[in-house]
Amino acid sequence: METGEALVVFRKGISKFIEFNEAEWDMVSRHLDFKKLKKKGYFAEPGIVCSEIGFVLTGSVRYFNIKDGEEITGYFSFENELVSSYRSFLTRQPSLNYVQALEDTELVIITYKSMQAMLANPALAYKMERFGRLVAEYYLICYEERMSSFITKTPEERYLDLLNTGRDIIQRMPQHYIAHFLGITPVSLSRIRRRIMKAA
Repeated sequence: METGEALVVFRKGISKFIEFNEAEWDMVSRHLDFKKLKKKGYFAEPGIVCSEIGFVLTGSVRYFNIKDGEEITGYFSFENELVSSYRSFLTRQPSLNYVQALEDTELVIITYKSMQAMLANPALAYKMERFGRLVAEYYLICYEERMSSFITKTPEERYLDLLNTGRDIIQRMPQHYIAHFLGITPVSLSRIRRRIMKAA
């Protein structure tokens, strides 16, 4: 994606958090970087401090941990969504999870250094503080919704929720990643899919 187009997409995408006037946007855009991740490339890894917040222009990433030698997928981010190991970004402590590109992925990047520079700029400080708070709220809401779904819904209901998001997760993601995301085995996911197809 060309730089000009990428900036337009990013500005529109973060407007749900914060909007900038033209003078502010001119300053903000100078602090933005761009990154391309090849499929299976890492955005964050355990033991390493995450120093970036990303905005996915094209592609997708997954968040996962490794337990007893098995990769457990916890979350996905797609186009027009944020990606980070945000706890690590804020606290400067090493990340606890992997964030890996599931396909070739392009991102707009705000580095920790750039964020601090914008926070130190009186013309941007208020809005960037607000942006940081709203991003934290965004991650908290995602976490709470995910935890609630595991407590109150069956695996089949969680799978139907995934289908009803309108996103093409099912087509783009390997089935074993989706199964882990739902908290079930790939065999159980196959059974659920067969039941849904028979009922359709």
